[in-house]
Amino acid sequence: MQGLRHDWTKEEIAEIYNKPFLDLVFEAASVHRQNKDYSEVQISSLISIKTGGCAEDCSYCPQAARYNTGVDVHALMKLTDVVTAAVKAKEGGASRLCMGAAWREVRDNRDFDRVIEMVKAVNDMDMEVCCTLGMLTENQAQRLADAGLYAYNHNLDTSEEDYKRIISTRTYDDRLNTIKNVRKAKLTVCSGGIIGLGETTEDRIAMLQTLANMEKHPESVPVNALVPVKGTPLEDQPRVPIWDMVRMIATARIVMPKSVVRLSAGRNEMSVLEQAFCFMAGANSIFAGDKLLTTPNPDFNEDMAMFELLGLKTREAFKNGRPDNTQKKEVFA
Repeated sequence: MQGLRHDWTKEEIAEIYNKPFLDLVFEAASVHRQNKDYSEVQISSLISIKTGGCAEDCSYCPQAARYNTGVDVHALMKLTDVVTAAVKAKEGGASRLCMGAAWREVRDNRDFDRVIEMVKAVNDMDMEVCCTLGMLTENQAQRLADAGLYAYNHNLDTSEEDYKRIISTRTYDDRLNTIKNVRKAKLTVCSGGIIGLGETTEDRIAMLQTLANMEKHPESVPVNALVPVKGTPLEDQPRVPIWDMVRMIATARIVMPKSVVRLSAGRNEMSVLEQAFCFMAGANSIFAGDKLLTTPNPDFNEDMAMFELLGLKTREAFKNGRPDNTQKKEVFA
């Protein structure tokens, strides 16, 4: 069984990524079977608890205030509405609820206090709780951990070299520092990226290297395909070929064999056969529900029919136990 490595070179990752397609999928599938129950897929549900009006200039994002994308600004959701959404997600088969807020960074105010209450409420439902709220201090991460947060999502998006082309309102180091703060609070980390931004293959490989060479691999690695949104600078980007998605998932599976690899944004454009290739290559988590924040996504019933067809089963919450916030240990979400 392949052990965990944290010293990958770009050349090594490039050699994996560029293998003949069927050889790559076979190797990734083999690694997946050695390290995970390959037929088990975690279902997560993602809700936007605060929509639009973000001060960032992420070129792909319809929630940036500076772009005219037709996304209406909504204030922070009420606790009762979040609980209702969580109940619906759990009934649909989700074992994790991810809550996203269109903030540049978390501020220590009443809105953050309300998010803490949301985390506590969903955690009490025996669902894994994940948040993506922007940049985070060590103290804020600890508050979330104390409330029962299971994971924090903060994607790298692309390579460090390509990053300034996509975002100018925060730095790559800002992202890495938030991940470090999450680690200090002993939360699990959810961090991946987006392909289809106009990046090169070398950028994709460099991003995977950054993730795979972290002192501790992210427990969850989302692989997103850009969903172009009218009004954003990347509105005219072509759809990412399915072969590129499979290559990214397979390479992530090989270099981070214990991590959950999440087939994330862009799945609405994929056929069941295309998604099957992604599962074969090592994807073992999806987002279900009719929306991913503000973009369309397959609903629960469609996914359950696909699971039955492919012989997949849903993963229960906290399969590896809850994070231990008092002792350091390797926990994979």
